[in-house]
Amino acid sequence: MDSPYRRELEAAIDVAQTAARISREVLATAQAAATEGSFDIVKDDLSPVTVADFAIQALLTRTLGNAFPEDGFIGEESADELRQNPRLLSRVLAVVAQCAGDTLFHDADDLCRVIDSCATLAPGTGPRRIWVFDPIDGTKTFIRHEQYAVNIALLDGGREVLSVVALPLLSVDVTAPVADDTVDPTGRGCILYAVRGHGAYIRPLLAEPGEPLAARRLPRHADDATSPEDLRSVTCWALLDSGVDVVHKGVAERLRVPFPGCDLLGWVPRWAVMAVGAANMTVWVYKKRDRYAKIWDHAGAMLLFEEVGGMITDVHGKAIDLTAGRKLEANFGFVAAPRSIHHLVLKAVHDTLRAEGKGELLQ
Repeated sequence: MDSPYRRELEAAIDVAQTAARISREVLATAQAAATEGSFDIVKDDLSPVTVADFAIQALLTRTLGNAFPEDGFIGEESADELRQNPRLLSRVLAVVAQCAGDTLFHDADDLCRVIDSCATLAPGTGPRRIWVFDPIDGTKTFIRHEQYAVNIALLDGGREVLSVVALPLLSVDVTAPVADDTVDPTGRGCILYAVRGHGAYIRPLLAEPGEPLAARRLPRHADDATSPEDLRSVTCWALLDSGVDVVHKGVAERLRVPFPGCDLLGWVPRWAVMAVGAANMTVWVYKKRDRYAKIWDHAGAMLLFEEVGGMITDVHGKAIDLTAGRKLEANFGFVAAPRSIHHLVLKAVHDTLRAEGKGELLQ
């Protein structure tokens, strides 16, 4: 891809491959480590945090920080748990050294400082350019050896300009419907990437011996959707208690869209399957008006869908504001659909909310 961000794109793709190797290495030993009781811990939101989360965030931050020292960084994790758990910290250091070399970090304190550097910066502050990471999106499915993603985004002035997403278990030839247990039978996985205004691309994560890692540009398939009959849904059905399932299903029924369609727990895999054309619509309404999305679950990955003709707003029809904070407090929920019929999906969301007696969520 010839773009103003070619150097950034090449660096992000390269480090995403190493991050995927770390995730695969951790997966290879996950079952034994879990049996020992030392593989995962629990965050305050009750999702498991693994060695891979910490190791990948440290890898991404140090590697891209060395390449672009003037940029800022935002990531999901802090190093508090590592400092309290020396055995976990030693596992993180070991897997980074195994997959990325033993010179990347000076010592354990250096690694912890790098991880924490992602927890102190807020969008809209500091450098104009900010990298946003989700080291493992879909941690619960990751532990089950199901769909997960490594998400890397570059924001320039609060605007998504670059996306690189590694999906170690998703085939480059995947077709609908896609679920968490839809795993690439070849074991090769894929990488999706995009630069604003230059399209979205996909290529294998791993090559066959002697085979080049050739990429192909994804067609702007969302431009072909001109009526609700062309809509294909992706959601997370009955697995997350944060959303209003009856509304999500009701919107699909109102538009006569088969539901749930693709069914994925992680947000980044959902954006990815929309980019590849396995789906082209998603709606998410939180149960509470004060519940907000987290920037690392969406930044960059949304760009993949936008580059194939998609439009993304919140439930009120407002553009997603990535400068609002680590939580997207300027927006409530998501409505994503092909640009030409996004307004029809948005109207169906409003009509369904009122019909279900949940109009207060539109306030």
